[in-house]
Amino acid sequence: MDYGKLAEARLSEIAGMSATGPGVTRLPWTAEHRRAIGHITSWMQDAGLDVSLDAAGTLIGRTPGMAGRPALLLGSHQDSVRSGGRFDGIMGVAVACLAVRRLADEGVQLPFAVEVLAFADEEGVRFPTALIGPRALAGSFDPTVLEMRDAEGVSMGQAMEGFGLDPGQIPALARRQQDVVGYLEAHIEQGPVLEAADRSLGVVTAICGISRHSVTFEGETGHAGTVPMEGRRDALVAAARFIAAVSDAAAGLEECRATVGKIEAKPGVVNAIPSRVDLTLELRAPTDDMRLAFHAKAQRLGDEIAAESGVSVTLSQTYEQPAVACAPGIKAALTKGMTASQLPLTSLPSGATHDASAMADLCPVGMLFVRCKGGISHRPDEHASAVDMGDAIRVLAETIKVLASKEHG
Repeated sequence: MDYGKLAEARLSEIAGMSATGPGVTRLPWTAEHRRAIGHITSWMQDAGLDVSLDAAGTLIGRTPGMAGRPALLLGSHQDSVRSGGRFDGIMGVAVACLAVRRLADEGVQLPFAVEVLAFADEEGVRFPTALIGPRALAGSFDPTVLEMRDAEGVSMGQAMEGFGLDPGQIPALARRQQDVVGYLEAHIEQGPVLEAADRSLGVVTAICGISRHSVTFEGETGHAGTVPMEGRRDALVAAARFIAAVSDAAAGLEECRATVGKIEAKPGVVNAIPSRVDLTLELRAPTDDMRLAFHAKAQRLGDEIAAESGVSVTLSQTYEQPAVACAPGIKAALTKGMTASQLPLTSLPSGATHDASAMADLCPVGMLFVRCKGGISHRPDEHASAVDMGDAIRVLAETIKVLASKEHG
């Protein structure tokens, strides 16, 4: 059985469960989501799992005849961004189903139940929030998000009800910690590291923490032709120096990321010196200590550049998401799974948020990254090979065996 080829075929087929347009657009609690559920249900049943749909729209396949046993959870999300690719999220569901199928084909008996989860909404594209399914299981779901509305004015609660769900039952989905062995998620890397290292897979060490900041430089406007260059209080020049300095600083710090994604200069006319610049700064790092230290450095750089430029600067945090360290026990099991599969070990942090981020509030989590061509993601040309997915299926199966041996021990 070529499990990787089977994963490729399944992902090609489910890519057709998409709204009209380039790539894949499959938003939660839509007709496309419903059609995808039919396909994923068949994957789970093929792996010998009993299938159900919970109140948040998470499709769950569970080992039959294991009532009362704790469960090892595997999976990822079924939804996509608009005009996205065929692999982000849904590949993690496909390879999890096939890892369970592989174990069944080998006649492996496990001391715990296995559940494969296909979460409805990780991307946060339809509504201005995300991670609904894992937050429900982890007991961190905020019911107020049910009032959030999409671009058509439909609330999340209404969308769920239209899908045949009862959102009032979501709080009851919270699992007890003693009922869960852990959560394991395979996902395309969405970056170029594995391809550059010529590795098919990588064990994730942590999911980076994120902080977002609004930064404002204020100087003084004036006529572009009459105010000499010397002595100008040009807010945009100061902001440009700051952007370059923060970028250089991030480049010198391993595994840190700094991004200025939005900038606006005022008064915004061709013949006036900019008196004010507003920009966004996002910082990511695999530990909160690293991120906080980098934030302090960015503040110092801003203060120094502002003083040298004769302008003022304010830096205010608007959002924070703590880093999530992957559990040592699951990382060790993945490492043994890589060794048993005769694959070289590569470790790396995840710069992107995943369902595992929210599941960490419930149980130990681990992630396995799969190489993607060119590091491309969230685009129609996103690609992971059948060979690499086959490697992921084998490693997941071996990792489950390792975790099972620990339970027996």
